Amino acid sequence: MSKSNNLNKFDCLAARLWPMSVALSKSHRYTITAIALHWLTALAIVGMLGLGWYMSDLPLSPERLKLYNWHKWAGVSLLGVSLVRLSWRWTHRPPVLPRQVVEQSPAWQLRLAAATHMALYGLLLAVPLIGWAYSSAAGFPVVVFGMLPLPDLLPKDTAWADLIKPLHALGAYTLCVLAVLHTAAAVKHQFVDQDGLMQRMWPARSAAGAAAETLP
Repeated sequence: MSKSNNLNKFDCLAARLWPMSVALSKSHRYTITAIALHWLTALAIVGMLGLGWYMSDLPLSPERLKLYNWHKWAGVSLLGVSLVRLSWRWTHRPPVLPRQVVEQSPAWQLRLAAATHMALYGLLLAVPLIGWAYSSAAGFPVVVFGMLPLPDLLPKDTAWADLIKPLHALGAYTLCVLAVLHTAAAVKHQFVDQDGLMQRMWPARSAAGAAAETLP
């Protein structure tokens, strides 16, 4: 199959995903690195929350202990990805919103979106760190991939572990709610407002497929 046929198939899929077929200018798009880190984070959140809910109902067994270790490895990995993502955002200014989006969105929605982003970044750091602290206080060191032992954030203390455990769960649930809110807002912009905002966090279409007018 030729490269042009592959591009045409990608453009057909993109046209279905983007009802308005709006081509955003480069100044409105995130970099390919930011896009990759965003979707890697999203997949990690879905996987970790699903694994966390599943393993919490399992009886004490080797299977549960194995899944807990996987959960801790994933949490440390998510923490690392989040630090890289924040560093990239700090050194690469996020793209400006298209003027049409700013003009059509109420001020409270823009403020809520900004607050949600800040809270998500905070929880992406806080939830893994709280989980790490809980594991340390419970007397279960974090050994990444079974090979790299990490230092304990707290000494073993069951009282601290009992205090921290619900905080980790609360943070995870809050992260889940904010992620759903963020997703719902993106879907609204894409399929209700049809302003093409979701394309900011999606790889650019080919020049042949982006035949629509560029937003200012």
